Amino acid sequence: MAQWFAAKATAGAALVFFRMGDFYELFHEDAEAASEALGIALTHRGEHQGRPIPMCGVPVHSHEAYLARLIRRGFRVAICEQTETPEQAKARRATTLNREIIRVVTPGTATEEALLDAARPAWLLALVQGGAAWLDVTTGLFHTQQGAEPAALIARLAPAEILAEEALGIEGAIPAIPPRDAAGRLATALGAASLEGFGQFSPAEIAAAAMAVEYVRAVNNGALPRLAPPVAEGARGVLLLDAATRRSLDILDGPRGASLLAAVDRTLTGAGARELAARLASPLDDLAAIRARLDAVAALREDKPRRARLRTALKGAPDMARALARISLERFFPRDLGAIRDGLQRAAALAEALQGAQPALLSGAVAALGAAPETGAELARALAAELPARLEDGGVAAPGYDGELDALRRLRDDARGAIAAMQTDLAQAWGVAALKIRHHQQLGYLAEVPSAAGEKLLREAPARATGDLAPIHRQSMANAHRFTCAALAALDRRLSEAGEQAAKRERLVIAHLRRLILADAEPIAAAAREMAALDVLAASAELATEGAWCRPDLTERPDFAIEAGRHPVVEAALRRARGPQFVPNDCDLSPGRRLCLLTGPNMAGKSTWLRQNALMVILAQAGMFLPATAARVGLVDRLFSRVGAADDLAGGRSTFMVEMTETAAILNQAGPRSLVVLDEVGRGTATWDGLAIATAVLEALHDRIRCRTLFATHFHELTALSEKLPELRLAAMQVREWRGEVIFQHAVAPGAAEKSWGVHVAKLAGVPAPVLKRAASVLASLEARAAAGADPLAAEMPLFARPPVQPAHPALAALATLDLDTLSPREAQEALYNLKALADGKEAL
Repeated sequence: MAQWFAAKATAGAALVFFRMGDFYELFHEDAEAASEALGIALTHRGEHQGRPIPMCGVPVHSHEAYLARLIRRGFRVAICEQTETPEQAKARRATTLNREIIRVVTPGTATEEALLDAARPAWLLALVQGGAAWLDVTTGLFHTQQGAEPAALIARLAPAEILAEEALGIEGAIPAIPPRDAAGRLATALGAASLEGFGQFSPAEIAAAAMAVEYVRAVNNGALPRLAPPVAEGARGVLLLDAATRRSLDILDGPRGASLLAAVDRTLTGAGARELAARLASPLDDLAAIRARLDAVAALREDKPRRARLRTALKGAPDMARALARISLERFFPRDLGAIRDGLQRAAALAEALQGAQPALLSGAVAALGAAPETGAELARALAAELPARLEDGGVAAPGYDGELDALRRLRDDARGAIAAMQTDLAQAWGVAALKIRHHQQLGYLAEVPSAAGEKLLREAPARATGDLAPIHRQSMANAHRFTCAALAALDRRLSEAGEQAAKRERLVIAHLRRLILADAEPIAAAAREMAALDVLAASAELATEGAWCRPDLTERPDFAIEAGRHPVVEAALRRARGPQFVPNDCDLSPGRRLCLLTGPNMAGKSTWLRQNALMVILAQAGMFLPATAARVGLVDRLFSRVGAADDLAGGRSTFMVEMTETAAILNQAGPRSLVVLDEVGRGTATWDGLAIATAVLEALHDRIRCRTLFATHFHELTALSEKLPELRLAAMQVREWRGEVIFQHAVAPGAAEKSWGVHVAKLAGVPAPVLKRAASVLASLEARAAAGADPLAAEMPLFARPPVQPAHPALAALATLDLDTLSPREAQEALYNLKALADGKEAL
């Protein structure tokens, strides 16, 4: 328990998995927390300060499953391992084994497969004032950014763990401070004398990167995984999306799993799924790079046989990047060695399938995929076809790879044959045919002969029984004698040590293979990246083929023209449910018509149309085809989408406040190359306030910001702006009324909606019939009064009636006509008399 208290003091808030034999035990408050989180029995053992010590435990052989559950619940777990064997402890006359914390398992530093999502990166994000850095210890990827907006970066990366300076006030982040000499520590971690060879980094980027690296080093007890050189990301080159836009568009996650990623994912490997998620989360703003991706997708779409060969080679391919990370940390299993072997073989097959491919993105991958051929061949020769679950189980190295290991294995596995051979040799040398080799618990292997033969051996050894075969008497019995010899003793020793020696020799072989892999770590990592990229390209081509998607025409001009566009997520959901076909719609925001004002009732498809056009930009700039007949998209530098309403109860902000905050961000950050999607601005406040705000926002987007805009509204009064805003075009969701029922056609057409059909939508929602009947009656009355030119709200709702406009008093009217600066004293006196008469109700003098 003294060891446990010392470990707990070091671990702090982390739960301590305290190794005791075949179990990891938890004590005191750790046991209580783990028992509740894992649903395992809480027991007690011994006493501390007069009270029983709470205890629970998990088996060592299956602890990863329990670790995974704890990590997902937000716990951090310190692994306190036995660092010596019982024999070593006995040799130093100790009463307890040494135990030390060898690592702390956290969401952002875990490497075990059971703790990871194969399709998502496990980013560790570090934030400081003015900079950020994020790395994935499972793949070695490392990025930095200067002046990053924390909320947008968190929304983009969805990090597994966040480190942040306390001054930033990031909710849920682990408080941290950058280390001293951040540049020196970072360079040392990267195996370099300085950072000059890696590019230009701001001091804030270096501080954040060093903070992340030192955290990884601390939780791994001083060890670091293989890290790629950090890549500094600037604002240019990536489409910028803020946190509200990402929430609005459901890019990586959505309700009931209905996200853009889920709808378009046709990848075959975990690494490919991670790469696709990264491309959708960070679309490009570089025309050449986007076109290169589109060229590759187009080529694979047209070349069906090549695409089939690529996808065959990719199917079931191992995750080399994550296996390499575990190998670099010496936290690997035999299957990780097998993953490198099999992955290199798959990479070679992919390189062969790409021979003769034309687009640069495909032909350029061949060299990287053919990396480390010697290491691949060595692993293929060294590793067994069927690998065990653990290194300790043995059988990792293939027969025939190492002669000494094979000999030890034969000795270990064929002890009976070795004993039989020794028995034959001794029977011939000693001249005793009835000789039998038997095992004695204390004395080991002994040669047992009948009494008569034993007496003869005691008197005189045969001529051939010399050297190692000379008999040595050990035991006499009533009807037999037992002997040994140097050869038998050596065999006994070899047999008892063979298993241990074989395991030791195999560990040497495994260490040799690990060194080979780490020596080629960079080429192997490059091959893994190319495999992931090819998986995404081939999957995009497969998606474009099965869904009849088109290649977008990307341009630097501020164009945006979609013909027969479809929402990829909604279309996929309709297909799964075998529902009606999705109704395609056009959208044209090209110069001269760059602002579209959309009206129409709820349930008609306004939000779907708004979102689908925003998603067109995401897909196009990620380098993918679009669900449309034709598309021309001018590069977008920033995408803003504010569709849907929600409050922020924890932050003390109402729905309207959240809406205005997000609208303010758009008005302050959007530019001429941006695309803005806004849905019902101003709906969260009084009608006239909302209309005024919506009008002002619309005018600002048209006159000052001059960006491409989709603006949906229920304020039909806004349609009058089409006469004063030359680049504003009206569009409406089409609705038909038939036999008293309303049919939503989900089609977009030019013009303005006639009405909102709100009462009908209330009927669809299940509002009781009496309420609907009353609402329809009030609506008919209001519409009739409006048609007659009267205030529609005055009669039905007196609270809203406006006071009658009173004519101005004659005295006030006369006063308003006076020019006081030009009146003479005489004229001023006459004017006062006139005003007095008017005030008294008399005629003017």
